[in-house]
Amino acid sequence: MAFPVRTCALVGRFADPRVAESLGALLPHLSSRGVQVLVSEDAELAADAPVVRVPEREFGERADLVIAVGGDGTLLYGARLVARHGVPLIGVNRGRLGFLTDVMPQDMLPSVDAALAGELEEDRRPLLTARLHQRGGQVAQSFALNDVVMQKHDTGRTLDFESRIDGTYVNTHDADGIIVASPTGSTAYALSCSGPIIEPHLPALVIVPICAHTLSDRPIVVAAHSLVEVALLERADTQANVTCDGALLGKMDCDDRLEVTTAAEQVRLLHPKGHDYYRLLRSKLHWGRGSFER
Repeated sequence: MAFPVRTCALVGRFADPRVAESLGALLPHLSSRGVQVLVSEDAELAADAPVVRVPEREFGERADLVIAVGGDGTLLYGARLVARHGVPLIGVNRGRLGFLTDVMPQDMLPSVDAALAGELEEDRRPLLTARLHQRGGQVAQSFALNDVVMQKHDTGRTLDFESRIDGTYVNTHDADGIIVASPTGSTAYALSCSGPIIEPHLPALVIVPICAHTLSDRPIVVAAHSLVEVALLERADTQANVTCDGALLGKMDCDDRLEVTTAAEQVRLLHPKGHDYYRLLRSKLHWGRGSFER
């Protein structure tokens, strides 16, 4: 970052004891460095906490830095809050897996100081844009850092749906749903459905059926600029939801159409120096040590 950090927004489940423990050290640390701290209006913090309560929608305009304390879901939420404003994010891991929140609690304060000084490694990740065209002409739109998912809702039946890429028919699917993931999201839900791992900066999209009825319905990788379209086919009791990074975008009916492509906006993630994506994969996926490991 080429500018000083004067205002920082905090995102997290503050009632979680693990998150609260980190905040207990982080808040006075930021205050001692003259950094104004923004939190949401309903943040579960003591009334005398050294923070300024503002609507979360103002984070992108007012913050120079966002610190997400929790799991990857917390960082994904923070990314959506500031996606249009290019505000950098750092993630403190108080969750489980931690592909994105890669600062460990014991390294939090030195890493935050490095972020304030502009000394962390910046990593720009592509975002997805999802548009759900609903009956009546309404369009619901959102960003996603990991993935956009269309899946069945409140029914044990699979869905019948068609997919198109840049207007060209691809396939008719009988499945529980479909995932369109960014390279960042290739290690999330898509991976659990046998999708490939894509290097984060490769210009690509991953399209993965969820529990397809036929084994021949396989994941595919397409160019990042592709427009992926999904349309439900008429079928009794058809109900589907569309989510962006797990947050509901809207319900999808047979007359609706989902469009997903790579957004012009990017997320600016901050990593500790020496960040190594492949070391992260080895750690999180428990890969064995090879002869080149040092």
